[in-house]
Amino acid sequence: MMNTDTDNSYILVLYYSRHGHVKMLAEQIALGIESAGLEARLRTVPAISAVCEATEDDIPVNGDIYCTEDDLTNCSGLLIGSPTRFGNMAAPLKYFIDGTASLWLSGALVDKPAGAFTSSSSLHGGQESTLLSMMLPLLHQGMLITGVPYSEKALTATTTGGTPYGSSHVEADALSTEEVQICRSQGARLAVLAKKLTSKNNQ
Repeated sequence: MMNTDTDNSYILVLYYSRHGHVKMLAEQIALGIESAGLEARLRTVPAISAVCEATEDDIPVNGDIYCTEDDLTNCSGLLIGSPTRFGNMAAPLKYFIDGTASLWLSGALVDKPAGAFTSSSSLHGGQESTLLSMMLPLLHQGMLITGVPYSEKALTATTTGGTPYGSSHVEADALSTEEVQICRSQGARLAVLAKKLTSKNNQ
């Protein structure tokens, strides 16, 4: 992804993807961010064990590296993504977010723009409730929640994923044309908002 001059002139795209569908969304969102002139920093979280305290290596075997507290602290904005799990975010992402109390105490994320994205295996698989559930910890962190306005015409044309609450995907081998457009629109919008907020805070 493109480099910029300052440490916090990037949007963090933080996601968990079990089978690669959420990762596809993250990559398209990143393209939207960079089309608006900011770096997109893609980060993931490790899987968690349901039966013991097994831990992953510090660096994944392949794919994007794991998110750190510094990645969150220094970002200009945040987009988080997860597959749906019974209308909620997946446990690995929830586990990671539950560990960010120090950022809540310090106010490190206050007034930064944020949004969410998701993927489900069926058309009515809990996408909107998953997106809303991912917004709750962002609100607790004092972040400014953004979605996808209906000025993005792909929202009214899509027959698969895509909601005003955030980008989404109905699992298939590839994203639909509308899903791609909604992802890029969401990424670009959040980047533009982050630049405006950063500029206003620097005045």
